[in-house]
Amino acid sequence: MQGMIRARHGALWAGLLAVSAAAVLPGVAAAQYLPARGDAWETRTPEQVGMSAAGVQAAVDYALEHETSQARDREFQHSRSFGREPLGEGIGPFNVRGGPAGMIVRHGYIVAEWGDTKRVDMTYSVTKSFLSTSVGLAWDEGLIGSLDDTVREYMAPVDVPPGDGEPGVDRIGFGKPDPTTMFESEHNRTITWDDLLRQTSDWEGTLWGKPDWADRPSGDPSTWMTRERHPSGTVYEYNDTRVNLLALAAMSVFRRPLPEVLHERVMGPIGASPTWRWNGYENSWVTIDGRRVQSVSGGGHWGGGMFISARDQARFGLFTLRRGTWGDRQLLSEEWFDLATTPGPANGSYGFMNFMLNVADEEGDKRYPSAPAEAWAHLGNGTNMIYCDPVNDLVVVARWIPGGAIDGLLDLVIGSIDDAAATSSGSR
Repeated sequence: MQGMIRARHGALWAGLLAVSAAAVLPGVAAAQYLPARGDAWETRTPEQVGMSAAGVQAAVDYALEHETSQARDREFQHSRSFGREPLGEGIGPFNVRGGPAGMIVRHGYIVAEWGDTKRVDMTYSVTKSFLSTSVGLAWDEGLIGSLDDTVREYMAPVDVPPGDGEPGVDRIGFGKPDPTTMFESEHNRTITWDDLLRQTSDWEGTLWGKPDWADRPSGDPSTWMTRERHPSGTVYEYNDTRVNLLALAAMSVFRRPLPEVLHERVMGPIGASPTWRWNGYENSWVTIDGRRVQSVSGGGHWGGGMFISARDQARFGLFTLRRGTWGDRQLLSEEWFDLATTPGPANGSYGFMNFMLNVADEEGDKRYPSAPAEAWAHLGNGTNMIYCDPVNDLVVVARWIPGGAIDGLLDLVIGSIDDAAATSSGSR
């Protein structure tokens, strides 16, 4: 029944997107420009893509004027934030970020850039969208039969650091390797791929030295290790330990490092630069088929994650905006994006990680009031944002801007389209 409901939601959402795109942008899908590899990315003036120059410049000025107050040294910033959680020490790489940077891309063309858009910086939870894309590739290939399958069916015991695994696992420490399980407890046996993708699994255990309760813990320490688990699929909780578990599970079905798969199947074909790096942790190494490989992290909560430039972020944004199509190639099925952009039953503004949806809640409020309901954002700490708007055929990358300033930026960008349309209409 749950799978049927999800399928109906996916079909409905896809239909809404198709109707909106056809109504607002007739003919756009038939002749979409996509940038060539490297720096051969064509630019257009705002007027050439139906935007006002003054409005675009106002948006750029706004982004430059609203730099986040977070420290540029990301390890120092970690010590002021996530590092203060239980067992919160960093175990992955950090860097020193640059200043505000970003891009506005419409109809595939660069309309504006600010800051150093080729600089490689941490992108935090935007990494989760690269992870969900990797899971989509496994699903497309048939390595995952159904997203309603339990992950236990696909996950062999794995040699992880001492102390990792599920509660009650007997680890007497005699010799190495010492494989342990991740999905054998009474609760964990029920968790599906869909649950992990939507952050509704409530998985219990420890991975890479980080217990599930250590990430954004509740205010009552007495409940951290004793509370009753929510039935899988029923309660949303943003939790990087469980995200990292999804990365380990996805690597297990591919039997290869995820960055290799992502490079071959997505980042290479869309012409991304050779500078992006998807990092794991110093202790997130396992053996698969006799090869030591690193399981990557799904964000920068304890360091690591995707380090990438704004230009490569924009290419990825175009890839998701085009629903997996790049030129004459379907790199990832449209059906996957139907699912990824379908609101989950436990959180109506969250699709698959990290598709932050803009659908209105029961009160009619949206995440970004100035943006259409059909839009989504790949969003990470910093703030790092890749905004994707199928109604306006628009991608906006904004890095190191306060979260509270995002809607103001989008209001200016989308307003420049409305201004241009109004001017054009008035001149007839």
